Amino acid sequence: MKHYSALSLVSNALSGQKRWSQAWRNPPLKRQYDVVIVGAGGHGLATAYYLAKNHGMRHIAVLDKGHLGGGNSGRNTQICRSNYFYPASGAFYEHSLKLYEQLGLRINFNVMFSQRGNLELNHSLEELEMNRRWANAMKMNGVDSEMLSRSDIAKEIPELNLDCRYPVSGGFIQRRAGISRHDAVVWGYARAASSLGVNIIPSCEVTGFSFGEHGVNGVETSLGPVSAGSVALCVAGHSGQLASQAGLRLPIESIALQAMVTEPVRPLLNTVVGSAVIHCYISQSDRGEIVIGGGADRYNSYAQRGALLTFSENAAAAVELLPCLGRLKVMRQWAGICDISPDASPIVGFTPLKNLYISTGWGTGGYKAIPAGGETLAHTIANENLHPLLRPFSLDRFTSGALIDEAAAAGVAH
Repeated sequence: MKHYSALSLVSNALSGQKRWSQAWRNPPLKRQYDVVIVGAGGHGLATAYYLAKNHGMRHIAVLDKGHLGGGNSGRNTQICRSNYFYPASGAFYEHSLKLYEQLGLRINFNVMFSQRGNLELNHSLEELEMNRRWANAMKMNGVDSEMLSRSDIAKEIPELNLDCRYPVSGGFIQRRAGISRHDAVVWGYARAASSLGVNIIPSCEVTGFSFGEHGVNGVETSLGPVSAGSVALCVAGHSGQLASQAGLRLPIESIALQAMVTEPVRPLLNTVVGSAVIHCYISQSDRGEIVIGGGADRYNSYAQRGALLTFSENAAAAVELLPCLGRLKVMRQWAGICDISPDASPIVGFTPLKNLYISTGWGTGGYKAIPAGGETLAHTIANENLHPLLRPFSLDRFTSGALIDEAAAAGVAH
């Protein structure tokens, strides 16, 4: 693949944009690979990239029943943060945030990472005390955090309605958090992985698994059987469906999480702002659109459109916090299918079936975990040894009872 640079940008602009090379290869499906990864979203492509980049593996296939990034990787609010309470979560997501900080340079693709901060509001003295503990825990975990008073928040976001129905009493901010462009992250990983020899095969649905004497040894697909030394499932909310084809019942629920964007406006928000009480989180994209997320639907579903009631509640919450949004038109709305575990923490690593690996349970935080999720799962597959950052998030914690309840870190109740 040709190296992207300012010179190549100018050169192609002068030639009518006709000299750009194909971003990633379009190879035929082979019948045998060292590793088959199911799911060509951020986590699947990142895992393939790090397997090739860090561990020198080349016979890798990434299969997807649709197109690249057609699942949750293209259906989120693009927020990258590491403001988690528990040490295990803080270490993992901080590592992911650090990878995001260097990602564009590493994969030679502008992922538009903007560290504008993530502000969490509190609306009572009780919530202020809990957020103070949360912010202090972050500092103890080596993650930046800063408490803000009501007047500080008024300076940060002058348009914010501090006297909403639950008046704002303060909050805390992680300055290094921010947003990136979700499409760019997927395309960047796809391009980088393809340049290292990874085969990306869209429109190839995995329908089952094949088994040998030593466990899983391949997958059945809509394009025929494929044998593999290892198989990894990176299919988010559809993990339960696919794992059942291998005889596994996973402790996850699949539920739709909605988001929407308004028509573009002048620069309005210079940070991400969220409220667990008013029940929404809001940011502004590089194109000027106001991006709004909120509560998940109230029932399990695989519908990528979400329910009208939740859409209305999220919109009302956004207007409650920022009344100036009231007359904006909504341009697009979508839902991602989240995979939520009992403790709202991920399940990554080995499964009871030999040679079958899984990356699921990311819930509402899968996008921010893409770099670290891919890197650590790649390490686990290549070395057949669980990465240290993944040990607290293994499937056997539901047997031992060592749960990591991070539901509060979701930003709003899901």
